Amino acid sequence: MYVDDLIVTRVQAEDIDHFKREMASCFKMSDLNMLFYYLGIEVRQGKEHISLGQCAYAEKLLERGGMVDCKSCATPIEEWLKISKHSTAVKVDVTRYRSIINRLRYLTHTRSDIAFVAGYVSRFIEDPREDHWMVVKSLLRYVKGSLDQAIIFCKRGGKGGLRLMVLSEAPSKTEEGELELTVFSDADMAGDIDGRWSTSGVLIFLGAAPIAWQSLKQKIMVLLTCEAEYVTAAMTTCQAIWLRRLLGELTGKEAHPRALMVDNQPAITLTKNPVLHDRSTRIGIKFHFLQDCIDGG
Repeated sequence: MYVDDLIVTRVQAEDIDHFKREMASCFKMSDLNMLFYYLGIEVRQGKEHISLGQCAYAEKLLERGGMVDCKSCATPIEEWLKISKHSTAVKVDVTRYRSIINRLRYLTHTRSDIAFVAGYVSRFIEDPREDHWMVVKSLLRYVKGSLDQAIIFCKRGGKGGLRLMVLSEAPSKTEEGELELTVFSDADMAGDIDGRWSTSGVLIFLGAAPIAWQSLKQKIMVLLTCEAEYVTAAMTTCQAIWLRRLLGELTGKEAHPRALMVDNQPAITLTKNPVLHDRSTRIGIKFHFLQDCIDGG
C-alpha cells in the first residue's frame, strides 16, 4: 500500500474478489482491475507471463539529464574505472547530480544490472565533481541502449528472466511443486579506493527470474578476500531466509533453497569448517550464523 493505492495479491482469484468486496463495504474505493502501472513501474500481464519494467520512467530520467539524444553504450561502467571523493576536478551542480542519482536508484527496482554503479556514484553526492558526473553520463548512455529491458515471470513453468541478458534455465519449480530459490553472493575486495572498504553484491532468483538484488558497501573492515566473501554470503543468507518466509505467506509453501552460489573456495570451506581461525578471527559472531544455516540444509 502507498498512501491510498493498494495492490492485492493471492494465489486464488476468489480470495482477491472477497477481499475487494469487504474493503468496498467499509471504504469508498475504485477497482482498477488488473495492475498495469504503479509508482513508475509498468506491469504487463499476459496469459503466460508477467513483466515488470520502467521504460517510461527511464525516458523521463534521460530527458531530465539532457541525454535524450545521446549515443548508447554496452556496459554501465568500465571495469577498470576507479574514482575518488578527493577528486580535484571541476565541481558540478550538486542539486542536479543528486536529483539524477535519486532517480537512478529508483530505476534499480527493476534493473539489477545498474545496482552496483548506481550505488557507486551515490558515494559522491556530498561534493560531486566532473569525473563523477562523467560516470553518471556513461550510466545514462547504457540506460538509453536498454530501455525495453524488463523482468519476466512465467506463470506456467516457462523460462522467465531478464530481456537482453543471458540467464540460467533453471525450472521455476522443483519436481515436488515447491518454489525454488537460487542465491548468488559476491564481493569486491577493497574496491573503494578512499577507505579501502569492500562492496557486497547479492542476486536472488526464483526459478530463472531475479526477485531481489542489492549492492552496498560493507560496514566492517576486512583484510582478506575470504572475509569479504564470507560476510557477503552471511548477509545474502539473511535475505534468502526472509524471502522464503515471505513466499510462504503469499503461496502457502516455503521456497526450496536450491543453492547458495559463492565463488571463493576459502569462504565456502569456512562455512563448513569454523576451525579456520587464521581466516576468520576478525569476523563478528553475527556472521557465523551462516554455518548453522549450512548445517541445517
